[in-house]
Amino acid sequence: MSRTNLVGLLPSELEDLAVELGASRYRGRQLATWIYRKSVFDLEAMTDLPKDFRQTLAERAVVEVPEPEREMPSADGSRKLVYVLEGGSRISSVVMPDEERLTLCVSTQVGCGFACGFCLTGVMGLERNLTAGEIVGQVLAANRSLDEGRRVTHIVFMGMGEPLANYAQTVRAIGLMTDGDSGLGFSSRRVTLSTVGLAPQIKKLIDETQVNLAVSLHATTDELRSRLMPINRKYPLAELIACCRALPIPKRKRITFEYVLLRGVNHSAEDAKRLARLLSGIRAKINLIPFNPHPGSEFTRPTQEEIEAFQNQLNGYGLQVNVRRPRGDDIHAACGQLMAANSEIMSGDSPRIMRRESGDAAHSSPPNHH
Repeated sequence: MSRTNLVGLLPSELEDLAVELGASRYRGRQLATWIYRKSVFDLEAMTDLPKDFRQTLAERAVVEVPEPEREMPSADGSRKLVYVLEGGSRISSVVMPDEERLTLCVSTQVGCGFACGFCLTGVMGLERNLTAGEIVGQVLAANRSLDEGRRVTHIVFMGMGEPLANYAQTVRAIGLMTDGDSGLGFSSRRVTLSTVGLAPQIKKLIDETQVNLAVSLHATTDELRSRLMPINRKYPLAELIACCRALPIPKRKRITFEYVLLRGVNHSAEDAKRLARLLSGIRAKINLIPFNPHPGSEFTRPTQEEIEAFQNQLNGYGLQVNVRRPRGDDIHAACGQLMAANSEIMSGDSPRIMRRESGDAAHSSPPNHH
């Protein structure tokens, strides 16, 4: 009989397991604290658990988090962590330091089934959903890779896959991340989920969690958005924007609308006017994302002057606008580039690939490029 991986089980489920093994529920809570709060994965090191309970538990369960097969440091200080999952599939997460803030971009699927025209990950198609343990495991593994005393401070669900297409496991992972008692203890304000625009699941997410919402928009007409994002044929702009407008967003929060800038495609003065009209009445902010080039793409990045012109036009309509600085594009870790985990990065061509042996994964420190 295969042993259960405890990573991904809710604290209440660990309590149930403890009772099933003849111990008190309290032992399950201790177990959750060791795994999620203390990042201890060796059952024998959980010294306040009775020895007989640890022995019985070891026969039934393991505590396993993914080990980075490779780490790729970027010139800008970001690091891509490439993991091999059970069955041989590969996923990536990206660590992005910024002064005291340390953001981790996590994946929720192997590949992606939504085939956005500007995104390399979509070329893979969807292989499978990740489990909550595999999603949370990326956070635990990233923390293990950091210098002593450093921890991930913010989570963004912006890696491989569409989080809301893997709704149950994504929400379970969010629950573990934001559990302040026995989970990872992240504030919901420090967790952001990005979606291509699955309207029914967006409403459900806001009803069931308090995380920040980011919606991938990228166009101001249905004709263009359907070409760039096939999901628009199912949930066109009018339906998506109506959904966002109806969400009970607290006053201190805004919905982020993400907008990839494609040169000569979606950043005209008319686009700015239509975008302002679309978002009228919504407490919104706009993240402009200069396109991150990848081989085979028909698109290019606008010039700096074109980016600033579009930003200024949007500001003129009273919109809050940020331009996202590309992070990790030299290692294919930037927005829309994560297919590279399964392609050229794995070929070993990059001069910045770091291979880790299993024995030093927990304690080795990557070069500090910040």
